Amino acid sequence: MNATSYRRIAVLDIGKTNAKVVVLDSETGAEIAVLKRPNIAIKTGPYPHYDIEALWSFALDALKRLAGETGFDAISVTTHGAAAALLGGDGTLAMPVIDYEHEYPQEIRDAYTALRPAFDETFSPRLAMGLNIGAQLHHQKTAFPEEFARVATILTYAQYWTARLTGIAANELTSLGCHTDLWNPKAGDYSSLVDRLGIRALMAPIRSAFDALGPVLPEIATELGLAAPVPVYCGIHDSNASLLPHLVHREAPFAVVSTGTWVINFGVGGDLDHLDQKRDALANVDAYGRAVPSSRFMGGREFEILSAEIGPVDEKAAQAAIGPVIGKGMMLLPNIGPGSGPFPGKVSRWIGAEQPSREERYATACLYLALMTDACLGLIGAKGPVIVEGPFALNETYLKLLAALTGREVMAVPGTTGTSQGAALLTGIRPLSGAETHVPPTEIPGLSAYRDHWYAAME
Repeated sequence: MNATSYRRIAVLDIGKTNAKVVVLDSETGAEIAVLKRPNIAIKTGPYPHYDIEALWSFALDALKRLAGETGFDAISVTTHGAAAALLGGDGTLAMPVIDYEHEYPQEIRDAYTALRPAFDETFSPRLAMGLNIGAQLHHQKTAFPEEFARVATILTYAQYWTARLTGIAANELTSLGCHTDLWNPKAGDYSSLVDRLGIRALMAPIRSAFDALGPVLPEIATELGLAAPVPVYCGIHDSNASLLPHLVHREAPFAVVSTGTWVINFGVGGDLDHLDQKRDALANVDAYGRAVPSSRFMGGREFEILSAEIGPVDEKAAQAAIGPVIGKGMMLLPNIGPGSGPFPGKVSRWIGAEQPSREERYATACLYLALMTDACLGLIGAKGPVIVEGPFALNETYLKLLAALTGREVMAVPGTTGTSQGAALLTGIRPLSGAETHVPPTEIPGLSAYRDHWYAAME
């Protein structure tokens, strides 16, 4: 089957919070089926790790069910970036896939900090926990030398799943280039860390995200009930999957705010010269191998925490509460999720929140998220319109505030997640312009002064 004739594409999309299988219709761009489950880490064993076999069982069950219900002609994969799979000589996991939220002993952290390359080589900042894959590999090699000695192949996370489906091991640039410390984006090659860790020979061959690695293995195809060979594409880091449709559709400069567990901001058309590694600014590498200035904070996780505390609200009432919140000086300061973002070391607190209504608390939370996003966009010198995709694209209060703060048009792209849409494009289908909500910048009385007070309150 010619790539351009794929009618339906199944996407295995493993995020930090949820795993899902989505089937997309290439002619309409619609997500015609979505199955998902929580991604829950196992806390026992040598270290906290992902329940890989539960995820695999879910993926197979979902693909089998969808093969019968909707059918699909190709499979693509996208995952979060901060993970690597270490395979033994038999192709199975030699060590569990470590949860990136696990923190290592101080002596191991200190040793890694001394070992890792300078920012101007990798454009990857030193991040907390295991958010640098290099830190994960160093910890596994240092703390578990006998187990690590059995490792024959190292795969980036999305490519682990494509390897299970096809039997073909590969690494890929978007997954290597997302704050791993393992990639030198200007040289287009592995960083010096790979040799310092002595793992270059273990790294699987690099393939393009757009490569069809092979068909689903015969025994898996039989289990899924596939009537014809189904190709599996190499796969892509989830934030870069969200970016890909916009790279295809739009001319630089523009910014993309990709929302999920993390809010990842891309300044397309920008340069790497002014990135501040101490404030979670970095370079990602896009599907075409180009470095893109980026910044981030754990906004989705933070909003999940806040929403659980606040409870359900009426969106229109929350928007109406923006004025009173600004007038009262109600504020939420960073960080709810510690260890990342543009304001490191700050501890979250509420200001002026005496007996607020539920809507006022929600409006304050949206102000917080919009201010954090605005700060992140400033760090990367983002220019042009701002495209918001993922769950925050449905938050009208946030969109209105972000447009007002940036003074630029905000375009909201609906859908379960932009990651699945982007991953489907790897198969060569024709990209479609989906429905967008355009939010023009409007002046909100007192917002500029509120922003100044918010910054001052952090000092």
